[in-house]
Amino acid sequence: MFGAGRKMIKRLKWATFGEDGNATIEFVILFPAIMTIFLSSFEVGIYLTRAVLLDRALDLNVRLLRLGSLDPATSDNLKQRVCTDALIFKDCPSAITIELTEVDTTTWNLPSGRMTCVDRNNEDIEPVVTFNTGALNDLMLVRACTVLDPFFGTTPFVMQLPLDASGGYIVAAASTFVNEP
Repeated sequence: MFGAGRKMIKRLKWATFGEDGNATIEFVILFPAIMTIFLSSFEVGIYLTRAVLLDRALDLNVRLLRLGSLDPATSDNLKQRVCTDALIFKDCPSAITIELTEVDTTTWNLPSGRMTCVDRNNEDIEPVVTFNTGALNDLMLVRACTVLDPFFGTTPFVMQLPLDASGGYIVAAASTFVNEP
């Protein structure tokens, strides 16, 4: 019986001071942190790619607006062209709003507040935004806004992205131009 107690003490010492399983414990502790950093980095890359593509698509079509080559110069036509040039936006024409407003050069009053984006929870209601092509030599501000789903569901919380009610994040772009004579 006395030998059984010694065996028990040896086992407790071995369990307490043994090094078996150290790699497993480190893995269990560090793996979630490393994966969170990896997935967040991937999500930031996707977000920035989407923002750059929206900026590029808007700039390509601002040139057509500036020269008066967009025929017809309607909100739907501009949306379609921006969506074609943006490449990777899912369901783009119904997920994007484009606002075109004249900037008064005497007061330099810009539109106040954030641009109105699509409310994906109420798909039947389309937000009211101005689309005024302006006259010759008018300074124009064009803004585009789209709501996109995150690639991974948890990374917006890690990155502290502002989400709308449908769980998507906002990607916006803006540009200015002067209508050519």
